[in-house]
Amino acid sequence: MYEGRVETKQSAENEQRIHAELSYRTALHHYRQKRGVDQQCWVTWLIVGITVIIWCITATQAAIVGGFRDWRAVLYDIGNNAISVQNDQSLSQVLIAAGAKADNLIKQGEYWRFLTPIFLHANALHLLLNMVNLLVLGIILERIMGHLRFLFVYTITGIVSMIVSFVFAPDILSVGASGAIFGLVGAYSLFIVMHRRAFPRGGLFALLWLIVVIGINLGSGGIFPNVDNYAHIGGLISGCVLGAWFMPLYRTSSVADQTLVDVHSLTYRWPLAVLTILGTLLFAIIACFLI
Repeated sequence: MYEGRVETKQSAENEQRIHAELSYRTALHHYRQKRGVDQQCWVTWLIVGITVIIWCITATQAAIVGGFRDWRAVLYDIGNNAISVQNDQSLSQVLIAAGAKADNLIKQGEYWRFLTPIFLHANALHLLLNMVNLLVLGIILERIMGHLRFLFVYTITGIVSMIVSFVFAPDILSVGASGAIFGLVGAYSLFIVMHRRAFPRGGLFALLWLIVVIGINLGSGGIFPNVDNYAHIGGLISGCVLGAWFMPLYRTSSVADQTLVDVHSLTYRWPLAVLTILGTLLFAIIACFLI
């Protein structure tokens, strides 16, 4: 009797492992079988391109506001502020005008400032670090999730990160895509957990790598000024939640039919996606009334 139970348990564990591996491989290679635009991570590249263009515009405007008129002087000012911002006042004016998270203006009804900051950056180093992280994570996750789900998770977690910053860091003029990037980290962490049987040692090393990335970014808040860790934490938590709801999870459609179906696809979970959007709006409204 005991041996039979052990064999049954081992058989169930093997079945779970095989199922996890099938789901993982299917999610990972889903877009490799397609041709043309679907094979490209065009949403990731589009976000990076738009963000870089916006930074070029705001950096040039900040230099002009700071009194630089000649194009050589403008380029010099942009380069001079590549790592640390020297002309902080003129840059702040430009970022506020462009849509930075400024709590007093949000309270006056400029609610779009929960979204626009994720496309703004303070300097070239800030932009470079975020865009490198976005490319590394985005190329992986967009291929796993698909274009629409990737854009959905990136946008929602970015907005939630700004709402959390609005509540807990009202004095910080916040800009940057790091909150949304932390959302991607959270979503990817849940994907690893859901498919842990498909990873070596249960995905421990992959999760440790993500924990190190999280620790380095959160730790920078104690070293560099004006790092908005509240936005980072808000993005991370919301990313974990959305990852549990929307990251691909393939299951067989029936006992007889062994076709794998993504049970977390927006085709099946669009009501939950709508509720997520409404919940995010409600969170923003409550935050605006409470603060």
